[in-house]
Amino acid sequence: MSKIAITGASGLIGSALVGDLRAKGHEVLRLVRRPVASADEVQWDPKNESIDVASLAGVNAVINLAGAGVGDKRWTSAYKNEILNSRVSSTRTIAKAVEELKPDVFISASAIGWYGETGDRAVTEADRGGDDFLAGVCEQWEAAADLAPSVRTVKMRIGVILDPTGGALGKMLPLFKFGVGGKLGSGKQWWSWITLHDQIRAIQFLIDSDLSGAVNTTAPNPATNSEFTAALARGLHRPALLPVPGFALKLALGGFSSELLGSKKVISEKLTAAGFVFDYPHVAPALSALTASE
Repeated sequence: MSKIAITGASGLIGSALVGDLRAKGHEVLRLVRRPVASADEVQWDPKNESIDVASLAGVNAVINLAGAGVGDKRWTSAYKNEILNSRVSSTRTIAKAVEELKPDVFISASAIGWYGETGDRAVTEADRGGDDFLAGVCEQWEAAADLAPSVRTVKMRIGVILDPTGGALGKMLPLFKFGVGGKLGSGKQWWSWITLHDQIRAIQFLIDSDLSGAVNTTAPNPATNSEFTAALARGLHRPALLPVPGFALKLALGGFSSELLGSKKVISEKLTAAGFVFDYPHVAPALSALTASE
């Protein structure tokens, strides 16, 4: 049994991970910003870069998932600052604590936004970063994770998480259930996705493996947005007849629309080479399974 500390434990990935790790018999400590309310909580204040390091003594792994949701609000200049600062300050705070604590592994979230716009070109961990807003965020986010140089550090470049309870799929399901879903923009853009189920399995694999540095956590078969939306409609037994024009997305979502209309064809080369086997490598069976109870 391991002792594992998690930031961002109330988010989509974090809450699922906490439950799964506890079910497997691990002791989980959740870092919280408010005063602690139970024995499994540890207080921290990433804005002021303070943390109760003593309460984390003896942890075997630290998993950093903290950060404001990129699709939660319109990208005003203030919210763009929050997207950046919430990631960099929290990662810097926990990384400094990790360097002091010396656990076996530090796993810190990043995102495939690192690569920027890739078009039809497939990219792996060996490719350079992009030059748009989220690529810049990811660069600073990953740099902050490097502040624990004496600990094996994994920077997970996470793809589009698929789960009916949240994220992109959670937002799309109501539209498709009512038969008013369809491709976004041209539909030719690549989406590099992963089920929440496989993301949790990948984190556990990374804890036990000897991988370090950047690791893409994306299913081995990216899908175009047209393929994705057609598969979702089939899974729900609904039509996908109403494409959403790019200009309408830009009006509705502002800057975040670039993430839905942009193309990222990302391959999980390191994870696959290390022996990780995805339970859901193809998007159609994944969406069929995820929408079976909808």
